[in-house]
Amino acid sequence: MSGEGSAEPPSEGRSGADAALELERARACLRANPGTDLSDLQRGFRDQIDGFLTASCLLWSHDGARVLLHHHRKLGLWLQFGGHCDGEGDTREVALRETVEESGIAPSALTETPVDFDIHTIPARPGEPEHVHLDVRYLAVAPQGAREALSEESLALAWLTPTEALERGVDESLRRMILLGPPR
Repeated sequence: MSGEGSAEPPSEGRSGADAALELERARACLRANPGTDLSDLQRGFRDQIDGFLTASCLLWSHDGARVLLHHHRKLGLWLQFGGHCDGEGDTREVALRETVEESGIAPSALTETPVDFDIHTIPARPGEPEHVHLDVRYLAVAPQGAREALSEESLALAWLTPTEALERGVDESLRRMILLGPPR
């Protein structure tokens, strides 16, 4: 998808709604079996797969001129808001919850379907081994006059123009989201 400001999901032979439906079906399958006929190994694999699922959201200013990023305390990177789904089946709700918790802002709009999907590695830290995140991503808009609030997850928050955000050295996956532009 080009960075022409559209909030339409990227298409690789299927629509974003189809991809979101497939994702929900896959997550439902993870939970469909209560585990009674699964081995301990299979239950462990199921829980590990579900544990890697994350949801995130790039928050745009009400006028679409800036994005709010946070300097992640543990990773030391400028990122969009997000976190682990922890068994929650609705990735959109997780993205919304994480955005509110980490920014202090309740978005006035949030895309109905994911706009991007990403798999990225989280480096090992004390007490936590290297692992992957399977990230389902949304775009949101802050209400006019919204005031951000720093959470324990962040070292700093910054409203940045797309150019300023890209100059901070964001990774390729966040670059993709920024280039989508604000949701319309």
